[in-house]
Amino acid sequence: MRTISLLAMPGVQLLDVSGPMDVFAEANVQSGRTEYELQVVGIEAGPIRSSSGVRLLPDRIITDEADSIDTMLVAGCPHAPDIRLTLEQHQWLRSSCLRALRFGSVCSGAFILAAAGLLDGRRVTTHWAVADTLTATYPTIHVDADALHVRDGPVRTAAGVTAGLDMALALVEEDLGRDIALKVAGQLVMFFKRPGGQMQFSRHGEAEPGGRSALQEVQRWVAANPGEDHSVASLAQRTGLSPRHFARIFQQEVGITPAIWVETARITAARNLLENGHRLPKQVAVECGFADADTLRRAFVRHVGVTPAEYRRRYL
Repeated sequence: MRTISLLAMPGVQLLDVSGPMDVFAEANVQSGRTEYELQVVGIEAGPIRSSSGVRLLPDRIITDEADSIDTMLVAGCPHAPDIRLTLEQHQWLRSSCLRALRFGSVCSGAFILAAAGLLDGRRVTTHWAVADTLTATYPTIHVDADALHVRDGPVRTAAGVTAGLDMALALVEEDLGRDIALKVAGQLVMFFKRPGGQMQFSRHGEAEPGGRSALQEVQRWVAANPGEDHSVASLAQRTGLSPRHFARIFQQEVGITPAIWVETARITAARNLLENGHRLPKQVAVECGFADADTLRRAFVRHVGVTPAEYRRRYL
């Protein structure tokens, strides 16, 4: 029997706990025996108030003597980047993780592991909204902001919220095989392997006006008219600058080339049109300034991680 311990902080996101635990519990049902013993761990005695207000009663607290743990996971919470554990709590977490066969996190729980020095040099993922913060705060960690879940040696990390179910299902497949994992996925009505990555859900990196007011005016015009000619020469003409000077100033103040910004703005416009479900990808390509549907498809996959057709089906 494998013991799954999940550390839940005050303010924890409830689905970061209940989602993975339900996957492991269903694996017990589908296998016909108790393969997993599940326990929620708190940092102090008493109920844990989640971010939604629902309270969890932990099975144990971190000052208790630790039993043998197969998998140690840390759930995320909205304020995870700001959590500071005591020295004793850090020592317990490090000891538990390093003695376990594997350890990891769901969503922003990666910050708790990182603060304990458990992710140095590892490839991990976390929720797309805090991926840049994790990278900036812990530069020795390699953060894959698109992955739904990542395996690196004994470390398992999952992106935001529902990706915790994907990771838990992958752990079930590791432990009990593909057949049991498929049965669990079917019973829970979830993808066995969810297509695409986090980019299809993220709004991070969308084109936002930046730089001096003249450049922002041009950017707003591009966003409002994505199907127009947006060559460097045409954009420069709108600002009264030479194409070369415009391109240099744009790169300096916005941080990317005009061409990259225009493509990003067109992808944002394409996503909005596809989400309403009324236009086919080839119609969206024309309205958003792409040469044809294939050009849109290649750009869309680069930015979003799935094809326009796949993205549109999410909203039908």
